[in-house]
Amino acid sequence: MQTYLVGGALRDELLGLPVKERDWVVVGGTVQQMLDQGFTQVGRDFPVFLHPHTHEEHALARTERNTGPGYHGFEVHASPEVTLDDDLARRDLTINAMARDAQGHLIDPFNGQRDLHERWLRHVSPAFVEDPVRVLRVARFAARLSPLGFRVADETRLLMQRMVDEGELDALVPERVWQETEKALKAPAPTAFFQVLRDCGALAVLFPELEALYGVPQPPRYHPEIDTGVHVFMVLDQATRLSKDPLVRFAALTHDLGKGNTPVEILPSHRGHEERGVVLIEALCDRYRIPNRYRELARLVARYHGLVHRVFELRPQTLARTLEGLDAYRRPERLESALLACEADYRGRTGFEARPYPQADYVRRAQARCAAIQARELVEQGLRGPAIAEALQQQRIRALKALKAEETTDEG
Repeated sequence: MQTYLVGGALRDELLGLPVKERDWVVVGGTVQQMLDQGFTQVGRDFPVFLHPHTHEEHALARTERNTGPGYHGFEVHASPEVTLDDDLARRDLTINAMARDAQGHLIDPFNGQRDLHERWLRHVSPAFVEDPVRVLRVARFAARLSPLGFRVADETRLLMQRMVDEGELDALVPERVWQETEKALKAPAPTAFFQVLRDCGALAVLFPELEALYGVPQPPRYHPEIDTGVHVFMVLDQATRLSKDPLVRFAALTHDLGKGNTPVEILPSHRGHEERGVVLIEALCDRYRIPNRYRELARLVARYHGLVHRVFELRPQTLARTLEGLDAYRRPERLESALLACEADYRGRTGFEARPYPQADYVRRAQARCAAIQARELVEQGLRGPAIAEALQQQRIRALKALKAEETTDEG
């Protein structure tokens, strides 16, 4: 048996990036030989083992052949006769199809090292088309590596486009789409993920709510970039600069979905897009079984971002209702996330990228004033039931009136 370091660990090491985990391929071995050496088998579909001491994954060299639609019909063959080149040939990208032996020699049959140097994301072989997940994986690698200058090779983009045109993406299961999307949202450049999908036509298939934003105009006075799709990607870029939290980034990405189905007769105005956006977010989250923590923040940002932008103009009564709607007293940490997404929306416009966003601080001050008013004091005054809620609301409105007066005095 011969053991080789393969995949992401080798790629990241050659790029000078931190290596989080190492994967190995074993050539010339059998299941029984692995078990005899103390390895623990964990793979059900193909032989994968955990090392008895390091617990790193070791897989027997294998080949794969697609025998059905999508990626459900793979026939896996693992045996001592499968060569290292056979195993590497089944991988997705050339930069993931390299290996290193125990003596430190690099095995690179598909010129992955050259593509690392030249910053290309390029498919290994025509077998790429057998697995539709690879479209998502290429986009996700772009989200991770585009800050280093990586881009998708033309021939790979065309192959991905062909897969989209032939309906291969219809076989993707919701959980896998979300898994790759969430990884992309955590990556250094998540916008690249969605841009690569758009470039090959996959965005319209997987995220039609986002594709629908392109070509939809906005008032130039507020949106010099005009196109709503361009704006949303700019907002995601701003959210990426402001926060590493994928929830904030997802909320920024989806905050304007309601503009995609604005009635044509009212364009470029988008009156009512907030509530329309909430409906689309619900449908998107249902479709891909997106966790509730993403859904809840995205829903709040979609519904309230316009009010947060106009907070200085709001009447105290309206601001009080807005803070309640944002659940600002029970979940102040989520309010912070919502304010980051709102700031990203404000700055995600041509010429607005570096402007201050004092609205966020004003909302924070308003929340602090209102949160300091305790229902306990009202109970001690003898109030009960609905009377407590009414008195609490009135005290909050008075506190917000005082805050507004202070702000006006300071400005004067």
